[in-house]
Amino acid sequence: MAVTEEASPADGNPATGATSLRPVDLLLLGYLGFASIVALARHETTGRGWLLLSNGLTLLLVLLLARNEHGRFGRALREIYPILLLTSLYGGLDLLSGGGTVPVHDAQVQRWEATLFGGQPSRDWWRAAPSQLWSLILHGAYFSYYAIVLLPAVLLLARQQLGALRRLMLALMATFVFCYLWFVLFPVAGPYYEFPRPSGAFVDNPAARLVYRTLAAGSSYGAAFPSSHVAASVAVTIGCWRVSRRLGLALALLTALLTVAVVYCQMHYAVDALAGLVAGAVFGGTLTSGRSAVKRGPGADRSPLATRASVLTER
Repeated sequence: MAVTEEASPADGNPATGATSLRPVDLLLLGYLGFASIVALARHETTGRGWLLLSNGLTLLLVLLLARNEHGRFGRALREIYPILLLTSLYGGLDLLSGGGTVPVHDAQVQRWEATLFGGQPSRDWWRAAPSQLWSLILHGAYFSYYAIVLLPAVLLLARQQLGALRRLMLALMATFVFCYLWFVLFPVAGPYYEFPRPSGAFVDNPAARLVYRTLAAGSSYGAAFPSSHVAASVAVTIGCWRVSRRLGLALALLTALLTVAVVYCQMHYAVDALAGLVAGAVFGGTLTSGRSAVKRGPGADRSPLATRASVLTER
């Protein structure tokens, strides 16, 4: 027995060679256009030509993948390509911020933080209650973000639950685009840049070292509010909960730890995390609803990969 998504009438069966743009494609094309306009308008934008070239090539890729003439690998790539673009889109934020030359709004966010929490939790929490054990656990939870975003899509693709996968992909990318628009229009550096960073025994563990190496290699300045880590993780958790309670519970635990981690490990202001929770809940809650059906008989997918994936995603 394999659980598969019911075919959607909107998917249809387009003619070979025709271009069929899905909502997630249109969303990405719209963001690419917006980012290109901002790059042209902002004098602070560094590497403007490279950013415009990257956006142009990405636009071409989206249009090529939207054509209905792909083999098996191309069809699989068509389903999950938006996740593969995230590294490029996120890197473009650093160029749009001028590598830190665009004014940031941390003072405003810190005022919100003080009003809501009576202080600066991201700066003071780990100093008031340093724990090597919790540092290890929470830095590990922070890094689990990459698995939270990627692995559910791979599992759904392996099981050929394409309806659920497409809804998840739309919710995830809508969440990221929402966050990226804030990053461009209301850049906030975040406590990672604004306050002295954690040091000493607190970060003397493998998970913390891995996180700091990753940030040093690819952190984008001005991308703190709202927390896209939290927002994306919440959206994915909601989408997976609707497919599999077991997988949803596992992701909910990781997402809860990650939400605490972004503040305790001084990666985000607490208001960043709150805004991320709201954004993820809104997009995950509204864009991942749908029906699934249990399909029996010879047509059911019984491939070894799908069978192994069903162990994790069966209700």
